[in-house]
This record gives sequence, structure tokens and C-alpha cells, in this order.
Amino acid sequence: MKATGYSGGNIYYHFKSKEGLFLHLIEIWNREWEENWLAKEHLYPTTIDKLYGMAEHLAIDYLNHPLTKAADEFFDMSEKSSDVEERINEMVNGYIDFNRQLLQKGLDSGEFEITNVTGVAIILDSLLFGLNQHTRRMEREEALATYRLAMDVFLFGIVKPSR
Repeated sequence: MKATGYSGGNIYYHFKSKEGLFLHLIEIWNREWEENWLAKEHLYPTTIDKLYGMAEHLAIDYLNHPLTKAADEFFDMSEKSSDVEERINEMVNGYIDFNRQLLQKGLDSGEFEITNVTGVAIILDSLLFGLNQHTRRMEREEALATYRLAMDVFLFGIVKPSR
């Protein structure tokens, strides 16, 4: 209420609950992230370059955004109303769809050989979500290096090439 200058009644007129208000803030964060990403996506010529760029963009955003810790606590809450759960599921599906579209571009350009784009998109989302959890207490350069390593492993694996 202090930040906006509006009364509690005015805020609750527009949002059913604190959770609804917080989800709105996360949706704004998501839109800002996507707008920022789309503004610089053209700097990455290949889908592989885009994946590295996206990972770096995520790392910097997670490390710098004031909602990061609060969002984690919010998503970890066990008791959520069904409308809140539904909106969270829509957000997650949006992340997976974003990944699916990016991976499909790589498949269409011949960079990737994927038989299950949706499955790989879910794996990528899970990887990025886990990285967010593990890199939060790292210094910036260490976090960026960890995200780059994760993209190396995601794209090229850890198996030694056969001769």
C-alpha cells in the first residue's frame, strides 16, 4: 500500500487476495523478462547461441530481481487456492511453451535432432528452475559460469565421444 499510495480496499477491489496480487507482480516480471529477451534475441544467430544467451539472461535476472526470494517462498507454499494453482500452472505451461518454440526453431534449422520437443522443453525448464535454486547464493560470475556449464551439458551431454 505504501509503494502504490492506494488503500487496502482499493487494492483488494482489483485483487481477490494477497496471492492474486503477488501473481500479478510475477506476471509483470515475466512480461518484462520476455520483452527484454526479445529485444536482444536477435543478437544470437543460432538456436544454440540463443540457449546460452537465454541462460545468461535468466541468471542475471534471477540474481538481480527483488521478487526472486519472495517468489520462491510463494511457490513453496503448500496451501494455495485452486485459482492460484491454475494461474501458476498457466505460467509454467507458458515457460514450457517458450522453450518448445525455441527448441523447435533449432529443430527446423537442422541444429537439433529431437524426437520429443515437448519432453526436452520440460527438461530445459526443470534445469533452469533448478539452476535458479542452486545459484542464488553464488557470486555473479560463478552463477553465470554454472548456467553456461548447464547449457553445455544440456546441449552436448557428458558422454565421451566414441572414436
